Amino acid sequence: MKKAAVVMTFFLTIGVSAFPAQADLDTFLNGLNSRAGTDLNGFGVSLSAQFSIPVPEVHAILKRVDLPGDAFLCLQLSLMTGQPIETVIKTYQRQKGNGWGAIAKELGIKPGSSEFHALKNGTFRLTGSQKGKASHGQGPGKGNNKGNDKSKGKGHNK
Repeated sequence: MKKAAVVMTFFLTIGVSAFPAQADLDTFLNGLNSRAGTDLNGFGVSLSAQFSIPVPEVHAILKRVDLPGDAFLCLQLSLMTGQPIETVIKTYQRQKGNGWGAIAKELGIKPGSSEFHALKNGTFRLTGSQKGKASHGQGPGKGNNKGNDKSKGKGHNK
């Protein structure tokens, strides 16, 4: 009987860890919404600092989305795609019924890309500082610095 309980616990643990990635994004957004619910002004200041936009612009964005977490994701998608926030908000308003994956796809984030996985997994943070913002996909060899690193390769720095 104990063996059956151990086996059952094992499969239950595997089943719980196999929830779809959307649950992670939902958890992240729920946390943001709770945080904003207790201090919307502080939330707005954190968004302002992290995404380098004025607080009044953050408050204008918050008025155009359904939930505070949606404002964060609009700003994050603007950062990730290089699209103006206005474009992202219009896409959000048009596609919000289809989910964040559809919004990201319309903005040019390809399914299967590191940016798309970051979105689905909710691997973002609201740090309130520019240093802590996640850029997802803008590391070495990507973006505008492609091929411009100053390294001379192996053995050339003698």
